[in-house]
Amino acid sequence: MNLRPSLFWDTDYASINWEHHAKYVIERVLHRGTWEEFKSMLAFYGQERITAVIKRLRYMDKRVMHFCRVYFNIPLNEMRCYNIKQSKIVHWDY
Repeated sequence: MNLRPSLFWDTDYASINWEHHAKYVIERVLHRGTWEEFKSMLAFYGQERITAVIKRLRYMDKRVMHFCRVYFNIPLNEMRCYNIKQSKIVHWDY
């Protein structure tokens, strides 16, 4: 996979097991990766696996969540992060 080592600044890049740490890698690329890194991740993991991981994530930035909703055609109510967010009362959610 063609990802920048600086994307994983908090981890030893050489020790990342791309299969075992798929959730971590997908989450990191979605939040901080470039378009080229996103396409590389998509080619490596495939749309089905990425969609399954997205549905289980506990947190996603609003921008990333709505991008994933449109790109992967996932209803918001199927995303764990959306359901958790809806259960918290927030007064000023911009």
